[in-house]
Amino acid sequence: MARVGFIGLGTMGAPMAGHLVSSGVDLTVWNRSPGKTDPLVALGAKVASTPEELGAACGTIILCVNRSEDVREVVTALSKAAKSGTLIIDHSTIAPPASKEIEAELRVNGLRFVDAPITGGSMGAKKGQLTVFLGGSVADCAEAIQAIKPYTKRAERVGGPGSGQMAKMANQIAVAGVLVGLCECLAFADKAGLNLPQIKDMIGGGAAGSWAFDNYGPKILSKDWSPGFSVKNQRKDFAYCREAAEAIDAAIPMTVLVDDLLRKLQEEGRGEEATAALFEVIERLGAHS
Repeated sequence: MARVGFIGLGTMGAPMAGHLVSSGVDLTVWNRSPGKTDPLVALGAKVASTPEELGAACGTIILCVNRSEDVREVVTALSKAAKSGTLIIDHSTIAPPASKEIEAELRVNGLRFVDAPITGGSMGAKKGQLTVFLGGSVADCAEAIQAIKPYTKRAERVGGPGSGQMAKMANQIAVAGVLVGLCECLAFADKAGLNLPQIKDMIGGGAAGSWAFDNYGPKILSKDWSPGFSVKNQRKDFAYCREAAEAIDAAIPMTVLVDDLLRKLQEEGRGEEATAALFEVIERLGAHS
C-alpha cells in the first residue's frame, strides 16, 4: 500500500488521521506543534521532520489546516519535494478562488490537487462520519474518495476545481441559519420563563429539530462554551462566504447578520469559544436592538 501523508493535526485532523492508521494505512504525519503527533505515533504512524520530507515519501497527501495562506505555505513546501503525480487532498476550508489557483499552479508542476472541505464537526471526525465535498477532475476525486473512506460517511464530487469550497460555503450559510434559529429560540424561551431543557427536547424532537439542537442545545443549557467549532474559525469561514457571495451576486443576509453578531463575541475577546455562545449575545438584545 502506498504511503499516505497527513498535515494538520488539530481538532478535526487528529481523529481523521487516527482513523487512517487504525484502518491499516501506512501513514506519515507532520504538524507545526510536534507534540500532537505523539498519539498517532503510538498507533503506528511515522513522523516527518518537515513538510518537504513528508512530500518526498508519500504518494497521497492530506491537508487539514486553517486559512488559504496556510494551505499555500504547505503546498509550496510540498511542491519542492513531491514526486510528479502526487495527489494532494485539501480538507481545509479556504477561499474558492484560492483553491482554484492552487490547483492550477500545482498542475503545472505535475501535481494533482482536490479541494475536499469537510462538515460534521469534531464529533463527526471522532466517529469517522464526515461528509466531504470534492472539487477536481473525475479521476482525481474518485481516487481521493477511496483514500479518505476511513473517516467519511458520504464523500462526493460536486464539480471541478474550487467546487468543493463553493459547496462548503453553501453548507456554512445553512449552518448560520440553524445556529441563529436555535439561539434565538432558546433565548426567547428563557425570557418567557419556560423550562429550557424541556423546551429544547420538545422542539428538538419536532419539525424544528436539527443537528444544532442535538449538539449545540446541550452546550447552551450548561453554558459550556468550550469548542467545538470556535467563533474565530466560524467568522473566518463566513468571510469566505461573503467574498464568494459577492463574486456571484448572491444575497446571504442571514449569514451577514450571524457574522455581525459573532463579531460582538470576538470583540469581547471570546473568539476561542464555541459558536453556541451566540446565545448570550441574542439574550442580551432587546426587541428593538
